[in-house]
Amino acid sequence: MAQIPNLDNAPFNLTSLRDQSQKELLNILKNIRGRKCLVIDPKLGGSLSLIIQTSLLKEHGVELRYLSADPIQTESTKVVYLVRPQLNLMKFICSHIRNDISKGLQREYFVYFVPRRAVACEKVLEEDNFHHLLTIGEYPLYILPVDEDVLSFELDLAYKECQVDGDTSSLWHIAKAIHKLEFSFGLIPNVRAKGKASVRVADILNRMQAEEPVNTSDMGMPEINTLILIDREVDMITPMCTQLTYEGLLDEFLHVNNGSVELDASIMGVQQQEGKKIKVPLNSSDKLFKEIRDLNFEVVVQVLRQKATSMKQDYTEMTTTTQTVSELKDFVKKLNSLPEITRHINLAQHLSAFTSKPSFLGRLDMEHTIVEAQSYDICFEYIEEMIHKQEPLVNVLRLLILFSITNSGLPKRNFDYLRRELLHSYGFEHMATLNNLEKAGLLKKQETKSNWLTIKRALQLVVEDTDTTNPNDIAYVFSGYAPLSIRLVQQAVRSGWRPIEEILKLLPGPHSETKRSGFASSQSIDNLAGAPASIDKVTDGRRSLVLVVFIGGVTFAEISALRFLSAQEGMAYDLIVGTTKIVGGHSLTETFIESLG
Repeated sequence: MAQIPNLDNAPFNLTSLRDQSQKELLNILKNIRGRKCLVIDPKLGGSLSLIIQTSLLKEHGVELRYLSADPIQTESTKVVYLVRPQLNLMKFICSHIRNDISKGLQREYFVYFVPRRAVACEKVLEEDNFHHLLTIGEYPLYILPVDEDVLSFELDLAYKECQVDGDTSSLWHIAKAIHKLEFSFGLIPNVRAKGKASVRVADILNRMQAEEPVNTSDMGMPEINTLILIDREVDMITPMCTQLTYEGLLDEFLHVNNGSVELDASIMGVQQQEGKKIKVPLNSSDKLFKEIRDLNFEVVVQVLRQKATSMKQDYTEMTTTTQTVSELKDFVKKLNSLPEITRHINLAQHLSAFTSKPSFLGRLDMEHTIVEAQSYDICFEYIEEMIHKQEPLVNVLRLLILFSITNSGLPKRNFDYLRRELLHSYGFEHMATLNNLEKAGLLKKQETKSNWLTIKRALQLVVEDTDTTNPNDIAYVFSGYAPLSIRLVQQAVRSGWRPIEEILKLLPGPHSETKRSGFASSQSIDNLAGAPASIDKVTDGRRSLVLVVFIGGVTFAEISALRFLSAQEGMAYDLIVGTTKIVGGHSLTETFIESLG
């Protein structure tokens, strides 16, 4: 099955977006004549695999290598580097060139920055006096369609950079990516933003429109009616909870990366490749995955069981009764889906080995207790015990962040005590980690009374007796907790943010709502949801689009909750997701972990 996702069913033309990125890359390569060695920054490898097949690169005379400290082994005289603008990567390039010069190799070097060049990086190349040997350019890959309703800006450190390092350069990239979309699909008339970074992106976007305007007169009705920008900081509770959808759990335990997971071949039933790792693609090109990815995992197991049973019955009928030709044809058609069923039964069985453990179930209970914000002492003792047992640091920090946020920090005595215990258990080099978390406001001393109970009640974040089989609320994705971020989106598309103005003020950061000029006929932002869908159809009868952008990352469970909203009766919009990166509690927490020295 192709690694590249099929975008034919996307609510707007993402294929053209991907084709454009592919064409831009091929043009760069075509302009460098002859055989060449393309050296890719490993972090970009996954992104490129969603845009272009390796075979297509080879057709253009390209040898592929991944960038590392080791010298490049190639016969080619032309070396093309495709890298993010990061200083440590420049050092690798300089050492490669130095190595070539020492061996008397004469090569031409090309460095293409993704998505744009950075002065600091070019300075490193200049200081080593290699500037004259290099041709420098840009490959403007700002947006990556990860699936038919998900766009990634591939900025995996955006949250930590903004919160801890004070580096807000990613916000310009996000605004640039959205503005790029506007050139293809029209100026977005309504913009809502919640959080420091989001309000800033909305401002930068308006500045870009003033400096480099999207022409509204010849574009017709814009395809995207509303842009909703949300800071991850506004809701750090959701990513710290364990996701309970199928795709979410796959990410929790196997870490989905650029639409695939890598795991032992034996887990997938491939016996002859014992000990080998294989990549399993996970995107909507896989019909069965598309059907089950957003379901609560409990339900997925039932669905797979039903499918396998029905297949077995059909087989029994085939072997015991005489069939007509058309019945045979139907059976063979069903057999085509067997590899997909087998694949997901193997994956589900592997996940069940984790989800049936008492430690996993105990942790889920504790998350619910923390989110309920009822039993402070029980939660505190549970975390204290985790530290003493030296459970993986990331697991401890996830619960601790959840605990700290719902309580608006920890009382000084508890805060100092847990900090001390953490350093004793995991080593004093983690001072840097704790400082990062404190700087980001994720683990702090309590200075004011927590307003979590007010927020939880007002937005109905805890839903008792959640039906996971036939869900009627987004809370099914966490078996009883409705993601705060998605409640804000739900409110925005149903009745606007005015009715919850007071609650918005209790959440981190400012909020803004802007109506951008050029569309007298477009719906006003306040009756986003109440109006009949007919007003808001794009010319060819499709539903109008709302682009929800998460600055700092979004989880698979939140994406599932948005798809659930999109599919509700009476919903006048298709919701699409834009994000700096798809994250989980694990990957997000890891960005803050740093050892001194």
